[in-house]
Amino acid sequence: MDYYTLLTVIIILPLTLLLFRRRRNHLLPPGNYGLPLIGETLQLISAYKTENPEPFVDERVARFGPVFTTHIFGEATIFSADPDVNRYILQNEGKLFECSYPGSISNLLGKHSLLLMKGSLHKRMHSFTMSFVNSSIIRDHLLVDIDRLVRFFLASWSDRVLLMEEAKKITFALTMKQLMSFDPCDWTESLRKEYLLVIEGFFTIPLPFFPTAYNRAIKARTKVAEALTLVVRERRKESEQGERKDDILGALLKEEVEGGRFSDEVIVDFLVSLLVAGYETTSTLMTLAVKFLTENPLALAQLKSEQENIRALKGDNEALVWADYKSMPFTQCVINETLRVSNLIGGIFRRTTSDVQIRGYTIPKGWKVFASFRAVHMDDQHFKDARSFNPWRWQSDTGSTCSPGVFSPFGGGPRLCPGYEIARVSVSVFLHHLVTKYSWEAAEEDKLVFFPTTRTQKRMPINVKRRVASM
Repeated sequence: MDYYTLLTVIIILPLTLLLFRRRRNHLLPPGNYGLPLIGETLQLISAYKTENPEPFVDERVARFGPVFTTHIFGEATIFSADPDVNRYILQNEGKLFECSYPGSISNLLGKHSLLLMKGSLHKRMHSFTMSFVNSSIIRDHLLVDIDRLVRFFLASWSDRVLLMEEAKKITFALTMKQLMSFDPCDWTESLRKEYLLVIEGFFTIPLPFFPTAYNRAIKARTKVAEALTLVVRERRKESEQGERKDDILGALLKEEVEGGRFSDEVIVDFLVSLLVAGYETTSTLMTLAVKFLTENPLALAQLKSEQENIRALKGDNEALVWADYKSMPFTQCVINETLRVSNLIGGIFRRTTSDVQIRGYTIPKGWKVFASFRAVHMDDQHFKDARSFNPWRWQSDTGSTCSPGVFSPFGGGPRLCPGYEIARVSVSVFLHHLVTKYSWEAAEEDKLVFFPTTRTQKRMPINVKRRVASM
């Protein structure tokens, strides 16, 4: 035996024995690790780049059960398609499980982002965020701006538009108004374009020596941070002089923390993470609601009737109020069904902080787990004819069991998306003004894909016409 072979045996053999002993002492869920190093990552990505990614999960659930072991994105991972297990993971955030995201995402969000915070700081800042987007705040303060900005952007629509792009303009404007009291202007549009590059880098592989989307995203993130830092510094001066605005930035500048106030860096990271949360998912929800309604004339007719009844009691340019929003039951059914079918948040990655017992299995400390919301939402056992868009299922209990953990479009537990209510309100207001003032048709066929995020391949091109008001 030569020197290098002997050295390899000395190094590799103990590691192999250690791994074998670890697996022998823990009864892991059954599964398949796939190819060396890459595991089953390519199969997963290939599936989610199509309109029908379900077979990736269905085949493994049929073979191994709803909780199985796989190897994706460089790690052995426990995959759950079980609603009870998913709920258990969500409810034990910070106890048995903690967030686990790739370093590339951490770099783009910033180390002080809400998504990456843990422990008492996360609890405090999550509560802080919720206090700015709860029902009473939306009703008394935010709804008037949501209505105004939606009408402002829709007024510029004519002929052919890319709905996904236009929806993103609306949600970016709404988020900027809420965070920093900015109305749409050249500066916000310039910031939005840089922000688009940041978003594009989230699910790319960082390559240090090649110009990639990730490298462009890092440069754009720097520009976004520099622009926001200037705003924070100016607002800090105004605050010290007694000039204060009633927005999230104003509250962050006043917030007391151990050792004093939040630094500029902490505030900027926090703002960047809230821009991510408020921008991408809500605009996609708007787009896909329109897509599904376009493909389902009966649902569109019922939603239009509901919204026209509301508009008939108001002047043409009169803003919606909270009572109007609460008078949209079928619209909420459409939003629920869009959330269920599209799965904007397909699931969440977590890492075990200790050995965890689940369904008779032991998941070792430090292992990655993935709670798949999509797998539950698209399961016929929980939703009859789950692949079909059927908003009427939400009008009764016959279409869905809806036991805890079955419908989780906004996550759950301590990390429940704090903006879930404002997302619903924004989409409801958008649909109201769209269907009462415009007619449209698909400009060309478009398809859904689900990797790296849920979106349409062609950004949903539509031909729009302004409706002529009846006398």
